[in-house]
Amino acid sequence: MQTVLLVIHLMLAIALIGAVLLQKSEGGALGMGGGGMSGFMTGRSTANLLTRTTAILAGLFFATSVLLVILAAHRNEGRSLIDHPPASSSAPVQTPPAAPAPGPATPPAPPASGAAAPATPPAPAAPPAPSEPSAPVQK
Repeated sequence: MQTVLLVIHLMLAIALIGAVLLQKSEGGALGMGGGGMSGFMTGRSTANLLTRTTAILAGLFFATSVLLVILAAHRNEGRSLIDHPPASSSAPVQTPPAAPAPGPATPPAPPASGAAAPATPPAPAAPPAPSEPSAPVQK
């Protein structure tokens, strides 16, 4: 129903635009438009016909606009999150287990014999961040 009404609404909009564009200009805006008998449809009766046609098309366009709004309001009735917030569930929200924090790896256990374990060198430190942004030098 809504799709059919929307198609009719679009056809009325196109017909209304056409009817308005066919009318003779009365204001003489910047010298364009009316003037003389060279118009496509001239005469008083034609002007009355176009005026009535425009009024009828405008009324039908307004009516289809109102009907589309009413149909859209009934279709989405009661779905506003502002008016009706979602009901909170009584079940607790389960969070995934936290991952262990990254840190230095634990050193391997010393060998069981009395021999000394080889010393492990410390991990290299990250280079310090530059205090100013550097730009390539152009030659």
